[in-house]
Amino acid sequence: MQKLPISYNGLDASQLIFGCMGLGGGWDRNAIQPEHVKEAHEAVEAALSSNINMFDHADIYAFGKAESVFGQVLKERPTLRENIIIQSKCGIRFADEELGIPTRYDFSKSYIIASVDGILSRLGIEYLDILVLHRPDALMDSREVGEAFHQLKASGKVRYFGVSNMSAGQIRLLQQHCHEKIIVNQLEMSLQIIGWLETGVHVNQLAARDNIFPEGTLEYCQMENIQLQAWGSLAQGLYSGRNIDNESEQVKATAQLVQKLAEEKQTSTEAIVLSWLMRHPAAIQPVIGTINPTRIKACAEATNLTLSRDEWYSLYVSSRGVSLP
Repeated sequence: MQKLPISYNGLDASQLIFGCMGLGGGWDRNAIQPEHVKEAHEAVEAALSSNINMFDHADIYAFGKAESVFGQVLKERPTLRENIIIQSKCGIRFADEELGIPTRYDFSKSYIIASVDGILSRLGIEYLDILVLHRPDALMDSREVGEAFHQLKASGKVRYFGVSNMSAGQIRLLQQHCHEKIIVNQLEMSLQIIGWLETGVHVNQLAARDNIFPEGTLEYCQMENIQLQAWGSLAQGLYSGRNIDNESEQVKATAQLVQKLAEEKQTSTEAIVLSWLMRHPAAIQPVIGTINPTRIKACAEATNLTLSRDEWYSLYVSSRGVSLP
């Protein structure tokens, strides 16, 4: 099965996305150091040399430092901006302990617009290619979101819009009052997190009662040409090198199978894990979170690999730990 190219309304994107959460020196309030900028340059160069041209941010990553350090890379490589696709996310607000306000979500018009201004300032750019709403806001007013999107589009600050962690029903509600088409849904999907598959397999099965993945979401996104992006796509290295001495036999058996396939195909374990996702007909676009240049290049090997149907199902059944119904 040939992997299809990824296109966002004319934006030609790589099959893999570089996730920028690991940039900026960590989740603390410390200042960005020269070594963090150097680390970012090396990671970006590894991504570019692996034909990755799409970069995923969020305004909360490393408390904003991930965007700031990436902005420094862009400043030092002035021709880079127009040759890459930059997406960022907003909508999560951290706790304010002084005021006694917990971590919460905010899709109010004023907060979305202010968030984009902050994102653009930290990145040092004039527009975002894609703005993604990070997690569903229980108080979302779809009309208000639609107004924010319209204003951002009209001002030239955002070209396209997407969501993350949303069901088909939530996207339909949002789209009802939003004239800007939703073109992205970023969900946690990996060889370990397989609820998105189990929902379809368990139709008319008792096991469906234990699956929280919203039924119909995968199909809706495919029908509406909403690009599915997979965060957590490497399962935090569970099958590609992380210590699994204390993991279940199910995990160990799957890791062994991944290793076996990698050896047979003379490729990396990362490539096997990602290719498994990319083999699905929904044309899933994995977001890779590593900033290690060697591992970035190992991930890129997935773009030259297609698993057979039998190989794909062998990995799926191994991950789920029980035979298919």
